[in-house]
Amino acid sequence: MKTYNNRAWLLILPVIICVAFSAVLPLMTIVNYSVQDILSPTNSVFVGTEWFKMIMRDSELHGALVRQLGFSMAVLLIQLPLGILIALTMPASGWRASLALVLIALPLLIPWNVVGTIWQIFGRDDIGLMGNTINRMGISYNYTGSVVDAWVTVLVMDVWHWTPLVVLLAYAGLRSIPDAYYQAARIDGASRFAVFRYIELPKMRNVLMIGVLLRFMDSFMIYTEPFVLTGGGPGNATTFLSQYLTQKAVGQFDLGPAAAFSLIYFLIILLFCFVLYSWMQRLGTGESK
Repeated sequence: MKTYNNRAWLLILPVIICVAFSAVLPLMTIVNYSVQDILSPTNSVFVGTEWFKMIMRDSELHGALVRQLGFSMAVLLIQLPLGILIALTMPASGWRASLALVLIALPLLIPWNVVGTIWQIFGRDDIGLMGNTINRMGISYNYTGSVVDAWVTVLVMDVWHWTPLVVLLAYAGLRSIPDAYYQAARIDGASRFAVFRYIELPKMRNVLMIGVLLRFMDSFMIYTEPFVLTGGGPGNATTFLSQYLTQKAVGQFDLGPAAAFSLIYFLIILLFCFVLYSWMQRLGTGESK
């Protein structure tokens, strides 16, 4: 008779408990709030899908979703090519490679609220190095009063903060390529672009897929940096989905609609990540044939 050793379950039991407390239980609470109208700590009324219908008809949500999609797409279109380009120019070995990796990773060590504060001061038109310099050049720049300036500043801030993550992933992918591929390319007389197109880019596909998913999820949930920098303004120009949710839950204390939107927000992120992952998988399969 075959016996099974179930002691391995004891090793993962702490992880299961942590996940239950940190993810499952809060999710159950949100689901509960999303279908009830909380009148008081001891009194609530079941409303079914009423909060979901109300949220889906909210024009502010539609505007925040459009802004969020535009920002996330801009982040991917800028940070992926820029990260790959920087990784290609970095030294492959030696102390220069170590120094380059340390310098590249520095922005990732800065807390999100500090990043927003740094760029808030950096972009000021009176004492900020960037803002004052741009205005001295004769270009009108004011991220607190101009929608375009606010958008550009938030986008540049995110590029500065998170492009190093793409660089590190792309660099790790490049360093994992065996030297035999490069030797064969030199023997065949392949150009630098051909080496990148047919050797380096396919070999980086898996790490780039991770980079795309991480950056999309992070950018789609961005909150602290634009909140500290612009407060969602001017007007609602830089109010993204996370700030919309915070305004509902904390500012207006509408727990029911906020809980309903939290679930919608979660499903939107899952849907887009699934679409991106499937597309990149299909793209990689097509290139390998």
